[in-house]
Amino acid sequence: MGCPLLRNAFAGLILVLLSKASSVHGAEFGHLPDNITVLEGESVTLRCRIDEEVTHKAWLNRSNILFTGTDKWSLDKRVTLANSNNSDFSIHIDKVQVTDEGPYTCTFQANNKPRVAHVYLIVQGPARIVNISKNVSVNEGENVNLYCLAVGRPEPTVTWKDQKYGLVSDGEFLDITEIKRQQAEDYECITNNGVAPPDQRKVRVTVNYPPMITDMKNMPAHLGKTAILRCEAMAVPPASFEWYRDDHRPVESDNTLRIKNEKTRSLLLFTNVTEKHFGNYTCFAANRLGASNASMLLFRPGAIQGRGTGLHAGMSVGVSVWVSLSAVLLLKV
Repeated sequence: MGCPLLRNAFAGLILVLLSKASSVHGAEFGHLPDNITVLEGESVTLRCRIDEEVTHKAWLNRSNILFTGTDKWSLDKRVTLANSNNSDFSIHIDKVQVTDEGPYTCTFQANNKPRVAHVYLIVQGPARIVNISKNVSVNEGENVNLYCLAVGRPEPTVTWKDQKYGLVSDGEFLDITEIKRQQAEDYECITNNGVAPPDQRKVRVTVNYPPMITDMKNMPAHLGKTAILRCEAMAVPPASFEWYRDDHRPVESDNTLRIKNEKTRSLLLFTNVTEKHFGNYTCFAANRLGASNASMLLFRPGAIQGRGTGLHAGMSVGVSVWVSLSAVLLLKV
């Protein structure tokens, strides 16, 4: 009984014998629906109701014999006989798997006439993401290719959502050409097939770019009072800051001056302004992608401000000094 050839031969014989008689739809005699839909992991009972005296009966899945009467042919422990009497011949499948999907046949012989009922078991599975891009860090201007692979029954849809602007792109792949710094954000993949709530996961895209000083201005200061010079720079990764005086000497903290570096800016804090503090200060901001500098004046109110202060790309000091300072800063990052 365990030989596959015997099993197939026996199943084929049953189907041949039954095909010689007129096939009766299951709903006409056994109230068995055409299709039964069940979620993967749930259990299901396939019922075959009988209202005649039966001499032989069997359950088949495709050409595989599951039961002949109370004799079990299937080796699958999940498949059991739910009922076997003169009015009900039903089987039970526990923890349904996708491989259980397919046609099932209840057949029996009554009054020397074969009867057949067919049912198709449909197994559905919720949409779920099985593979997705990891968080990515790229330089501005590079191309970004994200993927999100999902499975489910029926076949799920996959959509990418732009969290910042709400833009939507359909498909498993999201391609961004020559990415801009403004496009750095979380991109969300959403998959859905209507079986269960959508599955969704996010991918963070970081865009690296060189420093750009965005806030600097000349500052008046009174003798003996406090004053602040600010240098703010946007950059990814965050910039390192250095300050220099107009004679190119590095500015260092002392009892009257303190340097406070924060994530996106650097502050020169003067706690007691003296004559020696007045002058031109240059802020350098650098990361591994480049550098930027800006000059500003700390001056006595009423004094004439010098020209040429402001945002520079290396014009506030000699070219050779700027190149050497940039190299030193880049090495520190």
